[in-house]
Amino acid sequence: MANISMKKLLESGVHFGHRTNKWNPKMRQYIFTERNGIHIIDLSQTVSALHQSLDLVQKTVRRGGTVLFVGTKRQAQETIREEAERCGMPYVTERWLGGTITNWKTIKERLKELERLENMQETGEIFRLTKKEGLMIQRDIDRLESRLGGVRKMPGTPDLLFVVDIMREATAVHEANLRNIPVIAMVDTNCDPKNIDYVIPSNDDAIRAIKLIVTYMADAVLEAKAFSEKDEAEEETSTADEETRRRERRAIRVEEPELSDEDLLGASTLAKIVVEEEELEEEAEEETEQVEGDAESVAEVVTEEPAEESEAEVEEEAPAEDDVEDEEESEE
Repeated sequence: MANISMKKLLESGVHFGHRTNKWNPKMRQYIFTERNGIHIIDLSQTVSALHQSLDLVQKTVRRGGTVLFVGTKRQAQETIREEAERCGMPYVTERWLGGTITNWKTIKERLKELERLENMQETGEIFRLTKKEGLMIQRDIDRLESRLGGVRKMPGTPDLLFVVDIMREATAVHEANLRNIPVIAMVDTNCDPKNIDYVIPSNDDAIRAIKLIVTYMADAVLEAKAFSEKDEAEEETSTADEETRRRERRAIRVEEPELSDEDLLGASTLAKIVVEEEELEEEAEEETEQVEGDAESVAEVVTEEPAEESEAEVEEEAPAEDDVEDEEESEE
């Protein structure tokens, strides 16, 4: 985060407020004293508020958010434009168009119209029109560019609003409040800070004071972007390193020879395994011999018993000769 110097704030005139007869009582807590009919702002509170605001800006940008810089007063226009372009953020330096936040769909349509007119100019189609029609199109391009040129690259409604002179930009503050967008603002002693989420008590009329505060904001955005790019690079590097380690582990697994039991087990364990294998072989041989003996005994029984039974049955079935003779006599 930028090193905020109290000396720089004093040299830039950030501590000068408005005349005492034009102050807003709601700014009482930010006023240090009165000198020659002018209120002096408490710079210790300014430094604390700046630290808090810059921290919020960095967190917003690191999340990929957008900060909209707004300053349409003459003293702030050039500074807002230069610093916003330097840090790559959208800005509004001309008249604030109502609905820039609350009706972004319509603003986006006007940006598309601006692109269409510029394409006509680039392709030379505008030269096929009459002189009057060409002048009217050129005026439309200039008007849209001056009012919407700063928000052309804004993807949607901003995530944070930075405002210089909240009295002049009351419409922008109101739209941000409707959309629950946090507002950071330079608030002078003649302003009402009730609608501002992060108040930076400071002089909003001096060009040097405005330039100093806006520069701090732009530096915070650039620092956050650099931090995000560094994180992305480190993440890519760590991913590549992890992939390299995985490939090395796979190569090691492929190159490793298969180890035998003799390499993995001790001598006593191997001897025990040999004894157990011999015992298992002996038991298997005994079981085989027993099964073979049982099979032989069964075969003998099966071959002997049916012969005896068949002879006995023949004897029983063959009738005696005396019985046959008795039967013949009775029939006669």
